[in-house]
Amino acid sequence: MKLSKNIQSTAKKVLSQEAEAILRVSDGIDSEFEACVEHLLASKGRIVFTGIGKSAIIAQKIVATMNSTGTPALFMHAADAIHGDLGMIQDGDAVICISKSGDTPEIKVLVPLIKRTGVTLIAMVSNKQSYLGQQADFILHALAEQEADLMNLAPTTSTTVALALGDALAVCLLECKGFTAQDFAKYHPGGALGKRMYLKVSDIYPQHDFPVITPAASIQEAIHEISSKRLGATAIVGENNQLVGIITDGDVRRMLEQHSNWSEIQLADMMNRTPKTIEADAFATEALAIMQSLNITQLVVTENKKAVGFVHLHDLLKEGIV
Repeated sequence: MKLSKNIQSTAKKVLSQEAEAILRVSDGIDSEFEACVEHLLASKGRIVFTGIGKSAIIAQKIVATMNSTGTPALFMHAADAIHGDLGMIQDGDAVICISKSGDTPEIKVLVPLIKRTGVTLIAMVSNKQSYLGQQADFILHALAEQEADLMNLAPTTSTTVALALGDALAVCLLECKGFTAQDFAKYHPGGALGKRMYLKVSDIYPQHDFPVITPAASIQEAIHEISSKRLGATAIVGENNQLVGIITDGDVRRMLEQHSNWSEIQLADMMNRTPKTIEADAFATEALAIMQSLNITQLVVTENKKAVGFVHLHDLLKEGIV
């Protein structure tokens, strides 16, 4: 039990220390941070992130965040830069170098080479007075006075602070650019959010055979169509595929409950003449909203006032819309 308490205490201490460090960095956001953001907004190039060790890993994550939020960015490992990767830097780019101390040998070798290219150098550093800090055009002050481990050795607080500061930078850039949810979806077409933003009913309904009968069909034919197409309903169409009504499996069950001699029932006696529909070019999210509001599981899809198919709640579940 004592060991368990020690583990819990250590975990809470680490989280508290890192949270407090982020708050200190937040308090240090000043006009230089704002000037740095404005410079990057005015820049016509990319942002090249570089670092070594754990800082390199943090740099890669920030690059991913930047690219997904509309700010072109790439990663250059500090050690590989002096062996050819420096060539990825182009005119108009800005380089953000992440380093807690700002005085590591690799950084001291790399910084003059970056400066020689003529691009803007931005330091994300804890020690402003370090070599990197003194050489940089802008400083993003990632202050981390103490790592979270007892020996003050393992990159913990410092990497957390750098990551959070990178997120702050990315969000400032996206908000200043007016980056929208639609823009985000464009860069995330495979994700659920992306699908919510671009997937249309017309992308879904052709996946099924269209259960459809004419007004002259029998009840048996209607039941067969509902069962064989496995969408829980069938549309009833007249000339030129004009929608006349719909019969669902629920309509069939209610008909069987209410009539002992169901062979005498006509199609017109049980069909819904005002079925809920949705246009083929509507977004899938609109279909979901209608189904949820009316507590139904399918909609007839129409195109130019003609019935063309069904969209089912299961389709939206499969696509990750729900």
